[in-house]
Amino acid sequence: MQTTAANPEYDESPTRPLALITGASSGIGAAFAHAYARRGVDVALVARRVDRLNRLADELARTNGVKAIVLPADLSAADAPQTIFREIKARGRTVDILVNNAGFGVPQTFGRVPWERHREFLMVSVAGPCALTHEVLPEMVARRQGAIINVSSITAMSPGAAGHTLYPAAKSFLLKFSQSLDAELREHGIRVTAVCPGFPRTEFHEANGTAALMEQAPRRFWTSAEAVVEAAIAGNARGKTVVIPGWHNKLAVALMKYLPDSIVTPIIRAGAARYRVGD
Repeated sequence: MQTTAANPEYDESPTRPLALITGASSGIGAAFAHAYARRGVDVALVARRVDRLNRLADELARTNGVKAIVLPADLSAADAPQTIFREIKARGRTVDILVNNAGFGVPQTFGRVPWERHREFLMVSVAGPCALTHEVLPEMVARRQGAIINVSSITAMSPGAAGHTLYPAAKSFLLKFSQSLDAELREHGIRVTAVCPGFPRTEFHEANGTAALMEQAPRRFWTSAEAVVEAAIAGNARGKTVVIPGWHNKLAVALMKYLPDSIVTPIIRAGAARYRVGD
C-alpha cells in the first residue's frame, strides 16, 4: 500500500484522538473528515483515489492544524483492513473513532451483473466494516472508550425490490451489526451508531450511473452529507444506536415499520423500479 501524509513536517501527536474514515475521498466520508478535523481530531483517510485524498488531507491539515494521514486502499481486497492497521501501528497511532462509510451501488438486477462485481460489493460493504471493527476493538476495550459509526441507510428497514439487489441486505446487516455491537460493547465504554440517511446529496449516484434518475426524486427526500454527518456524530456522542437524519426520513421509516407489508411492498417496488439501470 502506498501511503502519504499531509503536512509531513507536522509532528504526530498521540495525545490527539484519531478518526479512521473509509470512503473519505468524497461525499459523506469527506464530510466526516471535515467535521472531525474541525473538532481537533486527527484523521486517517481511506479510499482508492489517491489524488483526492491528498488534496483533502492538505486542506484539513492547513485549515485545522490536525494530522491527516492518507491511506490509499481498495477495500474489496481481502487483506486491505490488515494492511491499513499495520500502517497505522507503524506510525505509533491507535484508532479512537472508526467510521465505516465506504460503499457503492449496483443498480442492475442480480443476474445481469458478473459475480465478481457482487463479490467486490460485499467485501467493501459487509466484510470490510466487520474486519476494520475487529481490528479496532482490542485497543478500544482496553482503553474503555471509543466510537464506531456505521453508515447504513433507511433502505435497511424497507422490503427488497428489483435492482440494487444486495444493497438493502448489506445496509440491514450494518444496522443489525451495530445494534449487536452496542449490546456487547456499551459496558466497555464504546459507543456504536448506525446512521441511516435517505437520499444524501453526494457523488454516490454518479458513480453507479443513477444520477439522472435520482434527480427526479422529490427534493424533500434529499439530505446534505454535512447534515447526515452532524446528526451521526451528535447521536453517537449521546449514545444513540440508530440515527435517522431528517424528519422526512423518520416519517418514511415509521410508515415502513407500522403499515402492513401488503401496502408498503408494492409502493417500495414501484419506486425502486424508477432507479434501476440496464433492464
